[in-house]
Amino acid sequence: MGVPVRRWFRGDALGAAVALAVVGLAADALMVSARAHEVWIEPERFQVEAGAPTSVNVKNGERFIGQALVYLPSDFKRFEQRLGPAAKPIDGRMGDTPTARVTFAKPGLHTLLYRSTASTLSYERWEKFARFVKHKAFKDVSVRHEARGLPRTGFKEVYTRFAKALVAVGHGRGNDQRIGLETEIVAMANPFRTAGGSLPVQVLYRGKPRTGAQVEIFRKTPEGTVKIETVKTDARGIARVPIEGGAIYLIDAVVLREPSAAVAKETGAVWETLWASLTFEVPARGK
Repeated sequence: MGVPVRRWFRGDALGAAVALAVVGLAADALMVSARAHEVWIEPERFQVEAGAPTSVNVKNGERFIGQALVYLPSDFKRFEQRLGPAAKPIDGRMGDTPTARVTFAKPGLHTLLYRSTASTLSYERWEKFARFVKHKAFKDVSVRHEARGLPRTGFKEVYTRFAKALVAVGHGRGNDQRIGLETEIVAMANPFRTAGGSLPVQVLYRGKPRTGAQVEIFRKTPEGTVKIETVKTDARGIARVPIEGGAIYLIDAVVLREPSAAVAKETGAVWETLWASLTFEVPARGK
């Protein structure tokens, strides 16, 4: 993903300095993307009052610890806030961190959405790819890789992120719903109105339930401790996520597939991954 530098150079020293700073920040973000796994949306607060602005970060990292990405329109195809069917683009300034500032006008259960542009990653060692495949519980990938006559080193993967976050505004009533992303995770109950036990989520791919998909769950306590576990979806694509009050959750599910001929030609990739994530908070009891 390139940054259109020529649009930022305005023939003066200040314009040049701003452009170079943005390029530098973008390069740092891309370096993180090349070695980190999950991308998720993390607002400053998951529970806010209507009309109150809040910072929103798109983060890239591992184990629910990551670096905020700068606001770069070239890095995403969609970045928006939604309340029911109503959608509004999230605007920002080039190179900003936090990634954006958002004001929620009406009470209810709002959704933040980030759909990245595609990026590529090169595997110089087979072991790195094999670890990823094992971690995400993809079966028979090694056999399929060999059957296609692919090299074990120097091959590319193209990947795209589909991140959502739920924010309770005011009373926070409402339900998550399908947005129509190529892959997405949908909460089947409102986590802000669930004190504990488990939360059903549905994993979708091209609008259909994913059966037997691995769902990775990251639970972060107020002290910053992160617990990780995995569950599988059932025949309806539904997984039950164990939850506890007072924690923030990141839910992650990944699709691995062969890229289309057009994507393979454009990117040189032999594998394609689609990363779905969902973040939310479960309030402590009595809140």
